[in-house]
Amino acid sequence: MNTPDSRRSFLKQTSTLAAAAAVASGPNLLLGQAKGANERFRVGVMGLGRGQGHIRGYLDVPNAEVAYVCDVDQNRLASGFKTMEGKQEKPPQKITDFRRILDDPEIDAISIAAPNFWHAPATILACQAGKHVYVEKPGSYDPWEARRMVQVARETGRQVQMGTQRRSYPGTVEGVQKLREGIIGRLLYARCWYTNSRPSIGKGMVTTPPAELDWTLWQGPLPDRPFKDNLVHYNWHWHWYYGGGELGNNGPHGLDIARWALGVDYPTRVTCNGGRYHYDDDQETPDTCQATYDFAGGMGINWECSSCHRRKPETNTFVAIYGEGGMMDFNGAAYTVYDNDGKEIGKNTEKPSDVPHFSNFAAAVREGATLNQPIADGQISTMLCHYGNIAFRTGGSLDVNPETGDLVNSPEGMKLWGREAYREGWKL
Repeated sequence: MNTPDSRRSFLKQTSTLAAAAAVASGPNLLLGQAKGANERFRVGVMGLGRGQGHIRGYLDVPNAEVAYVCDVDQNRLASGFKTMEGKQEKPPQKITDFRRILDDPEIDAISIAAPNFWHAPATILACQAGKHVYVEKPGSYDPWEARRMVQVARETGRQVQMGTQRRSYPGTVEGVQKLREGIIGRLLYARCWYTNSRPSIGKGMVTTPPAELDWTLWQGPLPDRPFKDNLVHYNWHWHWYYGGGELGNNGPHGLDIARWALGVDYPTRVTCNGGRYHYDDDQETPDTCQATYDFAGGMGINWECSSCHRRKPETNTFVAIYGEGGMMDFNGAAYTVYDNDGKEIGKNTEKPSDVPHFSNFAAAVREGATLNQPIADGQISTMLCHYGNIAFRTGGSLDVNPETGDLVNSPEGMKLWGREAYREGWKL
């Protein structure tokens, strides 16, 4: 059974192994690279869509320098560079290949905001090059990558923070602490919602990539496929070859809060059902679905998505935690607590900011501070998304070993456990 104690033990063991690897590997690794709180922290940002938020976050971290901005699209590269104009004494270098960041001995870390299929390969290469890593959620494309990147982070002693930034929101941290203290009694289950009004992606045409895009480098570790004109820069999320749908896109945020609050790790059973109901187009992943996770000890989590219909008359929160004595709603960085009669008994109205998560990452690299979302713990939350997608694609349900996270008696599910092939030279 995955109790909070077993989870703490697992994370403690992971931390111990990482520290041991750093000591054994000499001064090029974590302990040898530790800096003082006031020393310069130099980082390169890869992927300048969401990466624009990374840039803004680092600009508010004291004595941090964005030394590189990187994108395979020249227009995005120019936009990312423009974000930096006049913001620091030395302008960053503009590059298209992130491996140039890894080659620079003066760089402390890489911050990865490229598409999902880049997360694990770039993290693994960075760790092996001696760099620390901030990687966006989900952090991995499939379960095999999830395990491999955790293994490499541990072996190299690198600090790897996953970008589920709510782990560093003071209001969210306070809310989870209140739950630990018993504000609504024994915890029972959680519900998560994601709604949006995404339009149709249409039906794309295979064509020549635009001149500003390095299509080969955009694909990176993936075997080559033709360019399609409705894929870049966002709609790759809705194709199984590149992304994990809405569950892999926004699921990590809500599911991570739910799992963190309940103090659970791997489930015993997962169901996921839904479909592409709203449009007849190229999208392969569902726009409407429900995933349910059962955990040993009698707790559960539900995640519900309606990404093409915001359902505005409904007033769903982001995450709701239910206990014997009431419920707690999480929205943004804030929370509200209600008793069983619906009376408000507690509240925090803090505004969200990504800066604390980037600051925590910099402090971990410079001072050895504890990461708020180390990759080993973050990938357990991501595994919930992987399980849900595998269940959806293989008949709707899976059984999971709660001690190991392995699938139980699911040969069809195991076919989706890892990617069939990587481009030559990119095998992990």
